[in-house]
Amino acid sequence: MSEETKSLNFIEHIIEEDLAKGMSRDDLRFRFPPEPNGYLHIGHTKAIGISFGLGEKYNAPVNLRFDDTNPIKEEQEYVDAIKEDVAWLGYTWENEVYSSDYFQQLYDWAVQLIKEGKAYVDSQSSEAMAEQKGTPTQPGVDGPYRNRSVEENLDLFERMKNGEFDEGSHVLRAKIDMAHTNMLMRDPIMYRILKKYHHRTGYDWCIYPMYDWTHGESDYIESISHSLCSLEFKPHRELYDWFLDQVVDDGKIRPKQREFARLNLSYTIMSKRKLLKLVEENIVSGWDDPRMPTISGLRRRGYTPNAIKKFIETVGVARRDNIIDVALLEFCIREDLNKTAPRVMAVLDPVKLVITNYPEGKEEWLEAENNQEDDSAGFRKVPFSRELYIERDDFKEQAGKKFFRLTLDQEVRLKNAYIVKAESVVKDDAGNILEIHATYSEDPNIKVRSTIHWVSIKHAVKAEVREYDRLFMHESPDTHPEKDFMEFLNPESLKVVTAYVEPSLRDAEVNDRFQFQRLGYFSVDKDTTSDKLVFNKTVGLRDSWAKESKAAGKTANQTQNQSKPKNNRPQRKPIDIIQQLGKKYTNLPEEKQLTTKAEIQELAKKVTYDELEPWFKTAAKKVGTRIATMITLKTLLEMGLERNEEIDAFITAGKEDKNQILAAEATAI
Repeated sequence: MSEETKSLNFIEHIIEEDLAKGMSRDDLRFRFPPEPNGYLHIGHTKAIGISFGLGEKYNAPVNLRFDDTNPIKEEQEYVDAIKEDVAWLGYTWENEVYSSDYFQQLYDWAVQLIKEGKAYVDSQSSEAMAEQKGTPTQPGVDGPYRNRSVEENLDLFERMKNGEFDEGSHVLRAKIDMAHTNMLMRDPIMYRILKKYHHRTGYDWCIYPMYDWTHGESDYIESISHSLCSLEFKPHRELYDWFLDQVVDDGKIRPKQREFARLNLSYTIMSKRKLLKLVEENIVSGWDDPRMPTISGLRRRGYTPNAIKKFIETVGVARRDNIIDVALLEFCIREDLNKTAPRVMAVLDPVKLVITNYPEGKEEWLEAENNQEDDSAGFRKVPFSRELYIERDDFKEQAGKKFFRLTLDQEVRLKNAYIVKAESVVKDDAGNILEIHATYSEDPNIKVRSTIHWVSIKHAVKAEVREYDRLFMHESPDTHPEKDFMEFLNPESLKVVTAYVEPSLRDAEVNDRFQFQRLGYFSVDKDTTSDKLVFNKTVGLRDSWAKESKAAGKTANQTQNQSKPKNNRPQRKPIDIIQQLGKKYTNLPEEKQLTTKAEIQELAKKVTYDELEPWFKTAAKKVGTRIATMITLKTLLEMGLERNEEIDAFITAGKEDKNQILAAEATAI
């Protein structure tokens, strides 16, 4: 078996088998069929990626079809948003079509089924029909109208179409088998009366076809070769095929329905109905609120099409439903923005730093690299002066040996500038630090262990920064049997702060993305005006939830095991766990590599440089350990560790290594 064949997912295997049996490549045709009753969310990107990805792989057309059969919930706003989202992801559809385009044809075929005795008008209440339908273990029973004459059914159905009856008074049902083991086959409803305005057909129709009747026949009309849908539609496949059996055209391709596992994401709601509730109850600012899992929300937050596509590719196409950790999605955007986002300096929680031996009134414009990952990104000038803002948590009057940043007895380097040493502090009456007084040095021989960022107060630009956290605090907020999903809302999902950014950002435009050095990735929000900069935090440099989740799990385990005897074995050091993870790294599949990398990055925050430095001499054949070392080193550097000759030598050797993963990690530093 070739490598290419091995790498095929199960849907591609089905298509390859069909081609091997004689199907022409020219007959391949796919579709993405959203219902325009809400905005697309991250879960839809899997279906989008599968259908359009197959179109690209086989050079086959892909239709964008709106299954618009429910005028109560569907709006033109949703149609426009869906088109924008699919185009933003980088996909091009062959035809833009609508199920409503086929209303007349569907009606004509329904009339044909009535004439053949395969459909009838039922005038019972919905409650009566539900009772007669039985249960999964008990067959249903025939209703009193099941054997109406063809003539009466034709008359009633036409009058339903003409608007002579009230909503709920009649429905058209397929006449299949009320005792069928598949309850969906027990005379399913094909049409119901709805006297509502339709966003495309207005009031032309008083009856609307049901999804099961419409979907397969629309595929048939469009000559779709493979109708791909999520697993919840697998029980519907039998009905899908039954409807196709009733309308046969030798000149048309018969579509084949196949199902794949839907994308479920932790800490996320995927129901459009529930997402609409968040919008209607003003829990969020709209469908494009950056906390929403909608594509428009992710776009506004700063996500890129490349990151989302990489996420979908990594998740893969599966036959069984599972929950994907949202940390994997966040990892993908970090990796993408690390390569493309310009580096800038911003201070979100400022404290004033006064360099007492720097001349008053003097200012310098220092050179700063825009992105070390991109040789073409170039350099910019940043202003330096006597008074600066630094992050409040970058200074402690007294600190332990693991605190690398500014203290009264420890020097640090100001990014792209000088080495400073804190001499004293000025406090208010409550003991809060108002100012840090420091001196600077240009001595190149001074060794420091950390670099911090800063902004010149004189030149700083004020900006509003919206720091977003996960919208829900529960991993599966809509699966709890006794609680409403709204009870798991995170009250701290949005924090708005006033920040100070370097002047190069004064002319930043909406959707521009940046790395605020040492803080995370941020995107310019659409609320930005000529007088006010607004940034959305896309994602932090590291997964801040991993530590909290582990701490919560540890607390739960401690509570659970209070009565158990204590184990006297010493707790493993983070550096030892990293080494163990590294040993198997190169043998892991890509998705597992990404989650393992995220775990190493979290553990790295508890590692000292002195613990890591001996690993620089790891034997070349232990490539997994060297990869784990490189990942850990990158995290320490992001935390402010100062580079030295040993670090540079290790990175250079990594870049030149024949192992592509190690070389890529080294290049990313």
